[in-house]
Amino acid sequence: MMTVKKIFSELKTIPVTTSWYLTEISETKGRQQLYTKQSPQKLKSLKEHALIESAVSSNRIEGVEVDNKRVGTVIFGKSLLHDRSEEEVRGYRNALELIHDSGAKLSVTQDNIKKLHALTRGEIWDAGKYKEKDSDIIEKHRNGKTTVRFKTVPAQETTSYMRQLVGDWKDCLKTPNVSPLLAIAAFNLDFLCIHPFRDGNGRVSRLLLLLQCYHLGIEVGRFISLERIIEHNKERYYETLKLSSAGWHEGKHDPWHYINYICFVLRSAYREFEESLERLPQPRGEKTVMIHDAIRGYAGMFSVADILRKCPGISVDLVRKTLKDMQTEKIIECTGRGRDAKWQKIKLGNKN
Repeated sequence: MMTVKKIFSELKTIPVTTSWYLTEISETKGRQQLYTKQSPQKLKSLKEHALIESAVSSNRIEGVEVDNKRVGTVIFGKSLLHDRSEEEVRGYRNALELIHDSGAKLSVTQDNIKKLHALTRGEIWDAGKYKEKDSDIIEKHRNGKTTVRFKTVPAQETTSYMRQLVGDWKDCLKTPNVSPLLAIAAFNLDFLCIHPFRDGNGRVSRLLLLLQCYHLGIEVGRFISLERIIEHNKERYYETLKLSSAGWHEGKHDPWHYINYICFVLRSAYREFEESLERLPQPRGEKTVMIHDAIRGYAGMFSVADILRKCPGISVDLVRKTLKDMQTEKIIECTGRGRDAKWQKIKLGNKN
């Protein structure tokens, strides 16, 4: 659509801030698999906590809240729900589970977008249906007055706009010179500007962000709630959306405010993910296994610094001790002295 098309056809340079975000996200994504291998059992509590926070925060952004004492029951229980708010929170949980379970297998199509909307809206009459009447985004002021903050796509044009958006999204992903992460943020902005549903657009946009990240192998949202980070930075969310939507209909908008915000959310999630795993206690010997696995991956020489980069959260003292132990066992040998000394394998073995 307007932003995806702009990124797809007109992108010549990327702002410095955006480039910095993309680089850091790429680096942390590269460490993601190593972190998740450290201790799979430790991740269960992070997953459960993220599921609760995502369902609660995404709804709370839209003014939908449930009693704190009922959160656990609503999210994980099967009991009868008390009201409409609880129904929407549990529905969001169901949508999250669909994405977590299906991952990259759940493609971005109009039918799947409607399915996510239907899950989040429960039994309401227009769940899973595009809006039938025009619905602009209204801003309420402190003096009680309201103004139209943004005129969304008319109801009668919604289907064609969404068809174009999904098509442009797929085309953009095939373009080698466009970062897929930029395409995700651009898609998110266009979706919110189209505003295809009468209500629930914000929640669906956050679910699509999670889903599209899975398509890129960015699975930090499984362990850290992206929705909670967005809620904690809600003012920035609305401000960047307002700035980037101005002139959208004419294709004269500046999307980088909102794109940078999405990048900020993902970078924040990865930082929190790494910090959370480093704080959790590790079973005895598990870090040593990680070092052995890293060494097995080297075909040639390697250094202590190389291992530290492949094994985040592990101390240099433990790396050196493990190297000495493996040297004693004649698995590896040192080819130099000092902090820059190189090591190499003598033979492969399962000496963990």
